[in-house]
Amino acid sequence: LEAGFAAVAEFHYLHHQADGTPYDNVAELSARICAAAAETGIGLTLLPVLYEHGGCDGRALGAGQKRFGNAPDKYASLQQAAAKAAAALPKDTIVGVAPHSLRAVSRDGLKFADWLATDTPIHMHLAEQVAEVAEVEAAWGKRPVDWLLSNHKVNERWCLIHCTQMTPDETIRLAQSGAVAGLCPITDSSLGDGIFDAVRWGDHGGAFAIGSDSNIRISLSEELRTLDYSQRLRDGTRAALATVEKSTGRRMFDAMVKGGAQAAGRMTGRIETGYWADLMTLDTTSEHLWGRAQDTALDAWVFAGDDRLVKDVWAAGRHMVQD
Repeated sequence: LEAGFAAVAEFHYLHHQADGTPYDNVAELSARICAAAAETGIGLTLLPVLYEHGGCDGRALGAGQKRFGNAPDKYASLQQAAAKAAAALPKDTIVGVAPHSLRAVSRDGLKFADWLATDTPIHMHLAEQVAEVAEVEAAWGKRPVDWLLSNHKVNERWCLIHCTQMTPDETIRLAQSGAVAGLCPITDSSLGDGIFDAVRWGDHGGAFAIGSDSNIRISLSEELRTLDYSQRLRDGTRAALATVEKSTGRRMFDAMVKGGAQAAGRMTGRIETGYWADLMTLDTTSEHLWGRAQDTALDAWVFAGDDRLVKDVWAAGRHMVQD
């Protein structure tokens, strides 16, 4: 919240004890996430992760993965219990599904998760690492993005996370599907996963959301700055994401609030009657923003400022960050 995020789409792995032993309540850790959301007031889209095996060959989960694992039937029970825990939260709470990746779920598991989602968000890691792309291509006969688009009806309900290893054709096709790209630029930098092709994606109408896939650094402004600078460094350009009509900061911010609302399944992203009031104010007394407004203020926040410029945050009208 203090970094400027009014809501979080919680891609939730941890389901069991460290050795894989279930808790008495199958959704114990989902309930802890709901308790944290209740305490902090942040908007929550809870996304329990389906994680079946340790790789495309169906190998057993490793020691560090045992607490992630569920077969589809057990996952359905977890999903129901998680939804029950979330029911006590405010009305802007959403529960979706998250088949982890093409490495960690089976074909049947992915079909089951898609069926289980009905009209709720479905999030999945896709085309994140070079080794992952090679493994999926060897086992499934196609690169991850190509396989998914060829075998599933990918649409606005889908949020595909990272997408740092896509060909130009895959980028265009996925952008035109209506799905959201869930971007985590700081994490991608930390892990060396690659650079999302935001220029081509945006030029073909692609939607994107900004999140944090790591606790190394949680900063909304820095995620946006990293996204833009990565494009400049890759292509040798300046103001890579700006247009004649919009500055870089404005274009990224407008795309982020629209795509973030879509990815989280939240009625937000606009200041209009009927939408949740997810709002942020910036400290206009700061030297970074003094005398600046509109696009110039957004650019100053993204490229010169940091979290200290975030002054107030409302989540669905709940005024959770003040001064």
